[in-house]
Amino acid sequence: MNRPAPYEHGFMLSLLLLAIGGLIWLFTPFLPALFLALLIAIATSSQYSKLKQRWSAASSALLMTFLVTTILILPLSYILLISGLEVSTLIQTINTGFSLEKSRQILEQTLSGLPFSESIKLTLSTTINNNLEGILLNVKDFSIAVLGSILSLSSDFVFFLIVSVFALYYFYIDGKSIIKRLKNLSPLENYLDDILLKQFSSLSITLVGSVFSIAILQGVVFSIAVMIVGLPVLYFGIAMALASFIPVLGGLIIWLPLSIYLYTQGQTTDALIIVLFGALFIGTIIDNFIRPLIIQKFTKTAHQSSALDHTLITVLSTLAGIIQFGILGLFIGPIIAAMAISIFDVYAIKYADSLDQR
Repeated sequence: MNRPAPYEHGFMLSLLLLAIGGLIWLFTPFLPALFLALLIAIATSSQYSKLKQRWSAASSALLMTFLVTTILILPLSYILLISGLEVSTLIQTINTGFSLEKSRQILEQTLSGLPFSESIKLTLSTTINNNLEGILLNVKDFSIAVLGSILSLSSDFVFFLIVSVFALYYFYIDGKSIIKRLKNLSPLENYLDDILLKQFSSLSITLVGSVFSIAILQGVVFSIAVMIVGLPVLYFGIAMALASFIPVLGGLIIWLPLSIYLYTQGQTTDALIIVLFGALFIGTIIDNFIRPLIIQKFTKTAHQSSALDHTLITVLSTLAGIIQFGILGLFIGPIIAAMAISIFDVYAIKYADSLDQR
C-alpha cells in the first residue's frame, strides 16, 4: 500500500473547503429559496415517508410538493408581494421624512402626554435629545435593512417561488442519499454525525412548525386589535408576526410604542385596546402559555431536545441574524447559534475523557 505523500491530508482538506466555498458563492442567488425549501423538506419528511409507503417516491414527492406549495409557499409568496408594495412606500417615507427636527417635535409631543411629573419629563427629554441623532441613525439603518430584505424577496417572489418548489421536490427525492453522502464524507464517527443531523432536523421542525404557528397566531390576534382602532391591518399584522420570531421581546417592541403613541395623542381607548391585546392576549396568553405548549409538541415530534431552549442565545442570535442577513436572519441566526451549541456538545462527548468536567 502506498503511503500518503506529505501534506496530502492538508491539501485535500483545503480543496474540500475551497469546493464548499465555491458552491456557496455560486448558489448565493438561490440560498434564500434553498434554505426555506430545506427547512420545509426536513419538517415534513415524516409525512413524505408515510406517503411513500403507498406510492412511489416520485409520486409522493410530487404530491407533498403540491400540498406544501398550496398551503404554505403560495400564501407566503403572496404576503411577501403585498407587503413589498407597502414596504417600498415605507422605505421612501423613512428616507425622506426621518428628519431630526421632526423627530424632536414628535418626541416632545409624546413626552408631554405621559403621566409623569415635570422634572421626570425634563430629565427624559434632556437625556434622549442628547443622544437622539445617534439613536435615530441606528433605528433608520436597522429599519431600512429589514424592510429592504422584505422588499428584495417580494420583488423576486416569482423566481423565489420557482426555485423553492423545484428544490423542495428534489430534497424529498434525494434527501436520504444526500444525508448518506454527508455522513460518508464526514471524518466523525457515525453516532456523532447522527447527533448533529438529528439536531438540525429538530431545529427545522421547531422553526417551521412552532415558530410559524405562533407567528400566524400573534399576527392574526394583533390584526384584530389594529382593525378595531382603525390602523393599517396588513402592515401591523405582518410586523407583529415577524416580531414574534424573537422570544420574550418580540411582541413588546410593536405594541408598547404603538400604545404609548396613541395615549399621548389623546386616544386613550385605542391605547387600552392595543395594551389589552398586546400585553394580555399576546404577551401573557400566547407567549407564556400557548407558545411553550406548541414548542413542546413539536420538540416531542422531533424526539429530541432543542438547542433553541437557550432563551438568551435565541433572542440575541435572532436580533444578530436580522442585522447580518435581513429578514431571513429570523431563521438563519437561531440555527447558526443552536448548531454551534450542538457542536460544543459533540466536542464534549468526543473528548469527554480528556476534559475536566468536575
